[in-house]
Amino acid sequence: MLAVSNLSLRFGDRKLFEDVNIQFNPGNCYGLIGANGAGKSTFVKIVSGELEPQTGNVILGKDERMAVLKQNHFEYEEYEVMDLVIMGHKELYEVMKEKDAIYMKEDFSDEDGMRAAELEGEFADMNGWEAESEASVLLQGLGVPESMHHSKMSELDGSNKVKVLLAQALFGKPDVLLLDEPTNNLDTKAIRWLEEFLINFPNTVIVVSHDRYFLNKVCTHIADLDFSKIQIYAGNYDFWYESSQLALKLSQESNKKKEEKVQELQAFIARFSANASKSKQATSRKKTLEKIELDDIKPSSRRYPFVNFTMGREIGNDVVSVKDVTKTVDGKTMIKDASFSLDKEDKIVLIGNPLAKSAMLDMLAGVTEPDSGVIKWGVTTTNAYFPMDNSEYFEGSEQTLVDWLRQYSPEDETETFLRGFLGRMLFSGEEVKKSPSVLSGGEKVRCMLSKMMLTSANVLLLDEPTNHLDLESIQALNNGLIAFKGAMIFTSHDHQFIQTIANRVIEINDDGTIFDKSMSYDEYLEFKGLKA
Repeated sequence: MLAVSNLSLRFGDRKLFEDVNIQFNPGNCYGLIGANGAGKSTFVKIVSGELEPQTGNVILGKDERMAVLKQNHFEYEEYEVMDLVIMGHKELYEVMKEKDAIYMKEDFSDEDGMRAAELEGEFADMNGWEAESEASVLLQGLGVPESMHHSKMSELDGSNKVKVLLAQALFGKPDVLLLDEPTNNLDTKAIRWLEEFLINFPNTVIVVSHDRYFLNKVCTHIADLDFSKIQIYAGNYDFWYESSQLALKLSQESNKKKEEKVQELQAFIARFSANASKSKQATSRKKTLEKIELDDIKPSSRRYPFVNFTMGREIGNDVVSVKDVTKTVDGKTMIKDASFSLDKEDKIVLIGNPLAKSAMLDMLAGVTEPDSGVIKWGVTTTNAYFPMDNSEYFEGSEQTLVDWLRQYSPEDETETFLRGFLGRMLFSGEEVKKSPSVLSGGEKVRCMLSKMMLTSANVLLLDEPTNHLDLESIQALNNGLIAFKGAMIFTSHDHQFIQTIANRVIEINDDGTIFDKSMSYDEYLEFKGLKA
């Protein structure tokens, strides 16, 4: 059991938490959510002991152990992988090392023998004899092959370093598990394995993630950080999101009778309960959801941008044709003899090597040319491009956001129009006078989306558009692209984003050839044997 009591924290005049009282119970997985800057990672640091609150306490059950996912991937370069995983259980690791040091002595004394016997007992009590096999199971489950288990961390690439540190956090069945963005840099197979691990994990989990599919899959509860408080709701992220939207709607309908509101709530809960999957998590959620009353759901203070792509002209049947295209990047063939055409109903997700996907989108957008082959756009098409690296659009720009956006407007729009447009993307008041060069990553993405919306293009090309966005902006972009009537080619690592938008998958294989099939993302994962 983990609890926080009367927790408060301020940074200058900014209040992050005020008198937070909350309890996290065993058997539950809590998704900690909140707007960017609300204090999610700060809360995790306080709970883990890395940061001291100004008031209040963190209470952990007697003899209980907490594990935290480390974020510094280059801190342990000289450690062996196996040792680093077992270090996740600090007490076990220290006993193991002291025991090994005694046995290494040349002048082994009676006192050493007594101490070694004592350590052997402690080692056995902590399941030390199974430590290496448990660590190996975790590592292999996450996709770190057995051949690397005794390598130095310095010999591993970035992706495998992430997996080792995640295995370290999971090792030894901790009583409380804190995971801040655990799916970052994980491949699909590793994420599916982690989902199953957490669904079956018997203790307390607190997870921060921007991956809505992951939160929906593993969470029994949502811990919502809002108004400097943390409120716990039964259910996954989708249930929290839709219930908060329903609560907002009901609060605005002051003339509606309470009986009608209760009926609407009951219908909403029944729908979510009926759609729950058969996992242990969903069964637990369903029982709790059925007990929810009208006053248990509350509107959120979240602000969602308004993302709405409209087409300046209808798109014809001939959209784009790619014929025998080959592209080499830095001496390596990324795309080889690729041929496909885009239909006006297509929303294609590109899967595969990130460099290859970006190379394909760059060519489609006309940023680069293919080494060989032809890309031909239809006469009725206009395209708008969102590149993964948008820095060149903002570097050295000292104009205001209004002036920055005006240069991309096909018509000389008034300042009032542009201010209103920026307001829908959450730039209001004095914020529109900001210099583009000082914007955060998420703000730059919202500006790029504004730029694309102004063009009224009928084909969208998007390379990882959810990078740097908070959950609110991801949700708004997701909704906007679902509603878009034109054609689209995009890349993303967000499962729910892909599944709800794409109706066709093009995978760029390691040799540069492509796999192309009309199917949903879940159907693709099932076809590839990656569906949990």
